[in-house]
Amino acid sequence: MELNRTQLTEFVLRGITDRSGLQVPLFLVFFLIYVITMVGNLGLIFLIWKDPHLHTPMYIFLGNLAFADACTSSSVTPKMLMKFSNKNDMISMGECFAQFYFFCLSVTAECFILVAMAYDRYVAICNPLLYVVVMSNRLCIQFIGVSYLIGLLHGLLHVGLLFRLTFCSSNVIDYFYCDILPLYRISCTDPSINVLVAFIMGILIQVSTFMSIIVSYVLVLFAILRTKSESGRNKAFSTCSSHLSSVSLFYGTLFIIYVLSGSDTDNYQGKMYSLFYTIIIPLLNPFIYSLRNKEVIGALRKLRE
Repeated sequence: MELNRTQLTEFVLRGITDRSGLQVPLFLVFFLIYVITMVGNLGLIFLIWKDPHLHTPMYIFLGNLAFADACTSSSVTPKMLMKFSNKNDMISMGECFAQFYFFCLSVTAECFILVAMAYDRYVAICNPLLYVVVMSNRLCIQFIGVSYLIGLLHGLLHVGLLFRLTFCSSNVIDYFYCDILPLYRISCTDPSINVLVAFIMGILIQVSTFMSIIVSYVLVLFAILRTKSESGRNKAFSTCSSHLSSVSLFYGTLFIIYVLSGSDTDNYQGKMYSLFYTIIIPLLNPFIYSLRNKEVIGALRKLRE
């Protein structure tokens, strides 16, 4: 029995669908989405780096959010495209664990970067006179460093626990990337500890960061309502609405997948939720934050001149 368990070192990713007639259209759709995602996010990073007027805490955080989105998309989409193009649905255990690790790192870092962005807006709107003092370069670096450090440790925790599992009865992952919940379902070892840790970490990270963001924006809302200047109120509402749109999309799908759905994420509905936050949100974010942002549009126009 132990021999059989040690022989299983590769997995089969079933992907979004097995229908052969959809493979080429899906390849074209997701290739286009991936190109737009990378151009949008890396372009936003370049724009922030290039324009000195955007070297402020808000845009430094936005640049790191774009980087996290690019990493999230890159950890999932290339393997999907390989499956669509040449039906290569095999993935080694090492590649599978590595894919999840980089995905977990970038998504976790994004949670805390969104908290940093919410705190930045809170200080800018509620304590504008202290903004330069409070949001120093040192604090920004600390926020960003801690975000990636927690992401790194969070990924290591789950990947470390994956090595306690054995896979002997089935190597078919009914998913389009290596996520921990589908892996638990095909494990021959009791994954109860892994599931418990995933649930606890989901509560600690997702709920705590989400509540921090909500508290920040509630305080911001009260401050905006007290603002007498209509132009100032409109500018603040415009900035915060883009942040809240991104936060709602990101946390809504994460919460459904990892907190509410539990281990039932290998069904079609679970795939659609996961597809939304792994592929669609990284595509939308650079446009959500840029299209209504006059400073970003101004920087883009200067770059074209």
